[in-house]
Amino acid sequence: MRVIIIFVIIALMLLVGVILMLRAGKLKEKYAVLWLIIGVVCVVLAAWPELLAAAARLVGIQVASNLLFALAILLLLGICLQLSMEVSAQEDKVRRLAEEAAIAREQLERAEARLAAGGGDDESAGPSDDPGPVSARD
Repeated sequence: MRVIIIFVIIALMLLVGVILMLRAGKLKEKYAVLWLIIGVVCVVLAAWPELLAAAARLVGIQVASNLLFALAILLLLGICLQLSMEVSAQEDKVRRLAEEAAIAREQLERAEARLAAGGGDDESAGPSDDPGPVSARD
């Protein structure tokens, strides 16, 4: 009985941790939902371990811990796949932003070169309108 209480406390701590990270903005809502579901399942399985044994018998697995490990592996594979998709999407966004920044820098350099050569089309732009050199860090 003591082990069950310890596991329920650990599962509740997981739930509280997820909620605190969500409130602090350290965890996005789309990920928090998954972790809240995992936390609730952990609380239920910790409080009623016979549910896991019954589920194991239902699917034909002799040892309940084997079912738990199989489910954990499937869950981790799903999380890895989701995070890989997120990384791929972020890489595409970073590449597009880098290309746009390079294009804007090139346009700025051409405009500065035209102004320096005196061939600018905009005669109203004076030296006071020039924002100064723009670096990649700005």
